[in-house]
Amino acid sequence: MAPRRPAGGFTLVELVMVLVVVGALAAFALPRMTDLTAWRLRAFADTLAAQSMAMQRLALTQRRAVVATIEPTGVAFAYAAGGTLASLPCPAAASPCIAEASTRSATFNAANSGRTTTSTGSALPVTVSGSGVTLAYQIESETGLFRALP
Repeated sequence: MAPRRPAGGFTLVELVMVLVVVGALAAFALPRMTDLTAWRLRAFADTLAAQSMAMQRLALTQRRAVVATIEPTGVAFAYAAGGTLASLPCPAAASPCIAEASTRSATFNAANSGRTTTSTGSALPVTVSGSGVTLAYQIESETGLFRALP
């Protein structure tokens, strides 16, 4: 007679433990993974940085001043003499998304000098925040560099 092999498969205890782990993941991890607000804020901040640099280049190549108006609900770009160029509103799920409460501005190629002036007279902080995410940037006075802060 051949030796008998033990029955294959899982025990009831192992199956119950797998169900408990899957239930815990569904209750805690899944809602965090499906919350896309943090991703949308990051995308907004990246788009804001790219748009600011593009507007600075546009101001220099066209030899016209471009004003960036920064509000808690988004950013608008326009020529200083009038005429809207672009608008970048906050994501709908995270509006307002800019932490600074006041309206501020940065003028690229101010007075056709190639310089950037800000409404504060110094580097202009721009903090994108919401849903537990905070991304700090600043627009440098004089150079107009839009850079991330550590």
